[in-house]
This record gives sequence, C-alpha cells and structure tokens, in this order.
Amino acid sequence: MSLSQFAEIILPLPLEGTFTYILPEKKKVSVGVRVVVPFGKKKIYTGIVSYIHGKIPQDYQPKEILDILDHESIINETQLSFFRWMSDYYMCSLGEVMNAALPAALKLSSESFVGLNPHVDPEKANVEESERALLHVLKIHDLSVKEVGEFLNLKHPQKRIKKLAEGGFIDLFEQVKDKYQPRKVKRIRIKDFWLEGNHLELLLAKLESKPKQQDILLSYLREIPILENSKNNEKGILKSTLLKDDLSAHSLKTLIRNEILEEWEENISRINQDTNKRDTAEVTLSHEQEIALHDLRETLTTQPTTLFHGITGSGKTEIYICLIKEQLKRGNQVLYLLPEIALTTQIIKRLQRLFGNTFGVYHSRYSDNERVEVWRKVLTGDFQFVVGVRSAVFLPFSNLGLIVVDEEHEPSYKQYEPAPRYHARDAAIYLSILHKSNAILGTATPSLESYKNALDGKYGLVQLAKRFGDAYEPEITYANIRKERKQNTLKGNFSSELINAIEQSLEKKEQIIIFQNRRGYAAYITCDHCATIPKCANCAVSLTYHQFNNKLICHYCGYNQAMYSDCLHCGSKELRPVGFGTEELEEELKLIFPQAIIKRMDLDTTRSKYSYQRIIESLENQEIDILVGTQMVSKGFDFDKVNLVGIFDTDRIIHFPNFRSYERAYQLITQVSGRAGRKSKHGKVIIQTNDPQQQLLRIINDNNYFSFYKLEIKDRERFHYPPFTRLITITFKHRDKKTSFQAANFFYHEISKRLTNQRMIGPVEPIVGKIRTFYLHEITLKMAKQGVNLPATKKYLKSVALFMQTLPSFRSVGVVFDVDPV
Repeated sequence: MSLSQFAEIILPLPLEGTFTYILPEKKKVSVGVRVVVPFGKKKIYTGIVSYIHGKIPQDYQPKEILDILDHESIINETQLSFFRWMSDYYMCSLGEVMNAALPAALKLSSESFVGLNPHVDPEKANVEESERALLHVLKIHDLSVKEVGEFLNLKHPQKRIKKLAEGGFIDLFEQVKDKYQPRKVKRIRIKDFWLEGNHLELLLAKLESKPKQQDILLSYLREIPILENSKNNEKGILKSTLLKDDLSAHSLKTLIRNEILEEWEENISRINQDTNKRDTAEVTLSHEQEIALHDLRETLTTQPTTLFHGITGSGKTEIYICLIKEQLKRGNQVLYLLPEIALTTQIIKRLQRLFGNTFGVYHSRYSDNERVEVWRKVLTGDFQFVVGVRSAVFLPFSNLGLIVVDEEHEPSYKQYEPAPRYHARDAAIYLSILHKSNAILGTATPSLESYKNALDGKYGLVQLAKRFGDAYEPEITYANIRKERKQNTLKGNFSSELINAIEQSLEKKEQIIIFQNRRGYAAYITCDHCATIPKCANCAVSLTYHQFNNKLICHYCGYNQAMYSDCLHCGSKELRPVGFGTEELEEELKLIFPQAIIKRMDLDTTRSKYSYQRIIESLENQEIDILVGTQMVSKGFDFDKVNLVGIFDTDRIIHFPNFRSYERAYQLITQVSGRAGRKSKHGKVIIQTNDPQQQLLRIINDNNYFSFYKLEIKDRERFHYPPFTRLITITFKHRDKKTSFQAANFFYHEISKRLTNQRMIGPVEPIVGKIRTFYLHEITLKMAKQGVNLPATKKYLKSVALFMQTLPSFRSVGVVFDVDPV
C-alpha cells in the first residue's frame, strides 16, 4: 500500500483529534487544502488536510474523501503547528480552532438537495400533477429544498418532500456549496474584427442611421483611445461607465447581439488598492523617540519578545512605523495587532499616508468575502503587512518578521465565546516563536504579567517616559460627588467643577470627552411602590433601560421588551431609573449645553460598518464639541483639540468584585486621561468620585506605574493570583440549577483525589449565575508556576470531564474550560 493512502482531516466539530479518510486515487492532495468528506450517516463537512500517512486504522473502516476544493494549500505547516498549540493550550478541539481561524466564506456550507430516484419514470409515477412536473424537472437536474418549495409554490415543502421520499420517488442528499463569491464587474470592448483595416470607419458610417448605437460606439472611442493604440481595447471599459451618460442600454444589447461589441465579467478585489495617495515623507522622531527606537533594535537582538512601555502621547506609533518599514525592506511580513475595531480606524488613516493601501486590514466589520480576499492576499504574498484585531493571528503568514501588539494590556484581546478562548497577545508571542521572529508588546499601562516578565528578564524592557513634541501631561483633579450631593450642587450626574470646566472649554472652542463605562440610559428600572426590578427571562440579570428605542435590554443575551408606564407587578406608575449610562449623560449635556454638538460612541451607536469611522472623523474635523462614550473612547486616539476629559463612576470600576479590578481601573483611568492635552496645551482631567483620598487615585495622580505595580503585586502574591499562578476556570452549564451544581460538585471531588497540592475555589455560582437559560457553576484552579506539569494536568482535567459526561445524570451538562481567564 502507498504511504500516502490516508489523510488526517480536521473537521469543524467540538470533537477531539482528527479523522482518517482514504485519499482519492490519481488525485493530488497536499497538507493544508480543503476537502469535502462524509461524516456519520448523512452529514457532509468541509475539512482541512492535517497530514498524510500510510497507516491503516485498526478499529474502523475509513470513508473516502468526496472532493478536493483547492489546488494549493490555503493553510501552511506553520499555521497547523499554531492550531495544534492553541488546541492543547486552551483545552479545545482542533475543529474549534479551525472554526475560529477560517473566514466563514472559506467554510463551505452543506445544503439538502433533492434528486430523482434513477429507477422512477415520472410518467408512470402515482403522484399529483404538480409532483409529476417536479419529477420531470428532477430528471434533468437536482434541486435544493428551497428551489423545490419555489417550484411547488410552498413556503415549507418539507412534508411534500418527505412523502415523495417515503414513496421511493426521490432521493435526499447533502451538497456542499462554496460561500465565497468573487466580486464581478461587467466590461465592454469592441470585437477584434472591427479593428482590422478600415472596418471601424465603415461601421461608423453604417450606424449613422442608428444614432443611439452610434452614440454608444463614439462614447467608447472617446473613453478608450484605440485609434492611438489598438492594445487599449483589450482592457475595455466598465459597462456602468459606458452607460453613465444616459446612453441606451437596449442599444448596447443590440450592439452585443450583432457582435460589434462584446461583454465579459471580470473578478475584482473588494479591497481598495489605490496606491497613489501616498506620502513618501519619512517619520520625524524626537530625541527621546530616537533613543527608544535604538533601544528596541538592540533589545530585540537578544530578547525576541520586548515590552515597550511608553506613556500616553509619547509617540509609540511612529516608532512602530520605523520598525515596520525596516522589516518590509528585508522582505519580511509584519502583523500589527490592535485590541478593537474603533482603534483601527484612526491608525489605518495614518498608515495609509505612509504605505498607501498596500497593506491588509482584518477585522469583524469586514464582510466574509472581504476577509477571504485579505486571507488570499496574505497567502500569495500580495500583502506583506496586515493591521488587524485578535483574529488576525490566524492569517496564513509564511515569513513573519515582526508582530506588534499595541495596547497589550487590553482585555479585548481575550476571546470569550465560543472556543478557543485564546488571548491574542499570548498567541502572538507563540506565533512569533514559530516564525523565529520578534514580538513587541506596546502600552502605557502594562498588564502585571507582562511587566513582571520584563522585570524578571523573560522579556526585554524599553521605556519612553516623555510625551511627544511640546505636549504636556494632563492635570488631574477629583470632584467629590458625595460632598456635592450634600451641598445640592450637582446638575443631574455632573459635578459643578466638571460643568464649569466644560463651559470654559466650549468658550475656547476646545473639545471634551466624557467617559462612562456603561451604555444605556439607566442600569435598571425599579418600582418605588413594590420594589420590583424587571429581569431578563433568560439570564440572572436586571434589564438595562435604553431610552433611544424605549426598550429594556439584556446585555448578555439580547433579550428585550418594550418599556412600560405601569409596574407589571403592582400597576403603580412610580417607576424610577437607577444608575446611569452614556445615554442619560448625553441627554443631560444636551439640556445643560443646548448650543453644543454632542455625540455618543458606544455599542448602540457603532453597530454599522463605518459608524466608528464617521464618529472619529467628525471629532477630528471638529464637528463634535462633546463626545460621550464607553471604554471605546479610552483607546489610543489622538485628537488635537481635546483638552478636557470627564470620568464618571470611578468607584464602581475600582471596587468591581474581580482580582483585576485595581489593575483595570488604573489602566482605564490612565488611558482615558491620556486623551487630554495631546498637543501644546495643558489638558485637564476631572474624575468624579465619592472618595478622592483612595490610595489608587493618589497613585494615578502621580502617574507612576511602578508605584502601582509595587502596590498590586504584593496582593497578587499574597492571594495566589497571576502572575504568580496560572488560572483555569471550569464552568458547568445546565438548564436545571441543581444538575449544574451537582455536576460541578462531582467534578470537584474527582479532581481533588489527584490534584491534592493545587488550590481550588468552588464550586461557586458566578456573579451572573444564569445566562441564555443555562445555570452556571464554576471551579477555579490556581496552579503554581513551578513544579506543575501543565500539559498533563490539562489532559487529566479533560479526561475527567469526558468521564463525567458518560454518566446518565450529567450527559447533558456543558463543561467549558477557560485557560488564563481575564
């Protein structure tokens, strides 16, 4: 038997390992191509060839591969190694990694089709006339279920199909359809015959009696100078361009039918490739930036991963650009990771001025087809440089020279649902190891893990402690909300100090950012008569009131209901909003400053594809006076005229029940504060709080990260949290609360038998104990960094979960592993 007789296929399923299939004879199959394979009795899936071998499976008879979809590999060997690492490290299946990695349009969909039973004669079939007509059509070609419904004029044709199938008249089968559709445009050109001799001159004379057709031909000749050079005819003209001057489409059809003109379709890129708008000027660096750039070059020669700690406004992006240019000159690829789409908008504009549109952009607001095109351009080498969010780590790079992880501290780099629950920063570091390249982790507020790794010598450390140019660090002051509440000087949720500062900024034609890390109008609605608070039907949370659409919405599952005027429990009209979000602040500002132009940037206002871009451009063009937003506004934006930042709900951020709450609060407040005074003026930040004397706020005021690090690292070590331990959270999900708890309890007692030296918390109900109708219970493992065989422990945990799910009581319990939760 040939050594290349079998292939291991990765299928997009939450099942362990790969699946063995027989290679088709006389067909070339290589690792990394997509194939169509049968699975189970009726299903068909698109899989990826993981490797090829000659070992015959002993315990089952493998099936044959049905079809090969690619001539060339769409996934390379380095990617496959990356997939395997991600599967092992984040405790998920290879299929789940494949699902996350591939753009949806590269994962072919399986659709049910109907075909005529080859032994059936439609004329002799004992069926209704409409069904007989259907059988005649099926004799010619197969139809999808949807097409059968259209033919029979039935919205739900399943019953009719079932009847015909049970009667033996038709066969049902699955067919795989390619979701990717290239963008096509129609082009027009003159048939070659008319370019010979004096044929064109004679044709124009002949068409004098048909002025509409002659107008089309003359318009073509004006646009395409074929009389100067007949080769200009090859490319032709866009059909839409030819008809733009209200020329007759009917006459154009006639010219095509008479073989004077010809029409054809051309595949075009969805990605703008205009490279003319390019600024070739070099980036100008300050003295401090030059030193940081030199230090980065030096450090990266000995430390492949380096933490670049530069304060907000210090000009880290310009340094990244210099390093990116160096890598591109060497012929290497570069990946520039950003935590959120909002941030890519402004960065991309800056990069386009320097690189044109010769780089790719990869994020979830791109359509599936656009993402496929970026994937293929990286695969072919047309894109050597990509800017993207976390999913860009999966792109098919072949020779990465540098990965920049900007704002490395951001929790947005963590994938929560579905698996793999990976952290893009950590995945990028491993990817750089696979490519034997460099990774730069850039931030003004490093994560404690990264900073400790740098201090311990695992990462390099380069610091930039001065703002770029003449920019000053902002002045931070604290507005005592508790005191103002007693003195009755609050206007809505605004302190008198912040109101006065906004007035002064508006008078100076300066811009203001208001930060509140909660969207909606109110946190919840309560009845003052019976204290009823409307809850989500699917989750254990109260519903958030959104005034713009007058709805109560769950931010976990999307459940919503119309806002009511009378309490649904007691009928009282005494309904009161509690807490406040970005919507309420926007409304209050419009009442206090009616002349100001006020906009909001949160999830509700940025759902469409270009909504981020429009808001950011409006702020840049000074078409907005005050921008109210959630953490989106805390990212690395650079706005010349923003000189005041107001920060709300500080105490809730600081005291949120999570071991990272101090770290998150420090990062968020520092990052938002950094938006003020980016140029030559002193910016001002006003933080509203009930306790201005809190230790964390004093440290933020000093802008001393190392002081914060020393404060926080002691508690982390004392209570055995990262960076001193590794965390794995195991969540148990079931629609019955008792079953969920029993499963968690069973699992806890099973692993306690072996993991006697590990710290375990649980089983406990999380803060939100029910999401999407599933009750949740959690166990958290705190594993020491030293003396623990982490791969073996993970393997053991998965084996216990598999064993537990073989028991009848727990067969339907979902088990979710989250490695390195944030």
